[in-house]
Amino acid sequence: MASVGGIYAVLTDVSARPRYAFLLLQLVAELADNRGHAGPFVHCGNGQMLLRDWLCTQLLPMSEQKRRRARLRSRIEAALRPSLTGEPEVDAPRIEQAVEEQVLAVGRANVSRAISDLVRAKLMTRHYAGYATNHHNRGGGRHVVYVVEPWVLRLLRRTPEPRPTPTARVTGQGDLFAA
Repeated sequence: MASVGGIYAVLTDVSARPRYAFLLLQLVAELADNRGHAGPFVHCGNGQMLLRDWLCTQLLPMSEQKRRRARLRSRIEAALRPSLTGEPEVDAPRIEQAVEEQVLAVGRANVSRAISDLVRAKLMTRHYAGYATNHHNRGGGRHVVYVVEPWVLRLLRRTPEPRPTPTARVTGQGDLFAA
């Protein structure tokens, strides 16, 4: 299993969505430091974002479907109808915010499921860092840190060796058949 194909083969046995899990593994490996640790925060722009939220936003375009989002918007609009004002300029941002919150919640769940598959495949581990590390509530003020196994990190970060450029013999135009 010392190849990228071997990693993918393991994921096909463990995960219902091996391509999604593999892409997630690649994103975590890109963020990881030399020890393989990624998280709990990612620096983006002028601020920080939780690692799982960042991964979710990176993978969101992959799962974006206009019809599914339209159905979600109509369900949320129906659920919010009793509390809506009837003024589109006031209600539209509220509906859009509720849709975005739901999309991110589903995305976070997808990321967590795929990470569980990667942990089960022994390609990475996870632990929590932050306040109250031995708290009875697993999420008690702590945030996840993903650790990519060293051999996986080496495989995913390996740069291809440069191919030797053939040294072509420069010939003149009339030397086509000259030996």
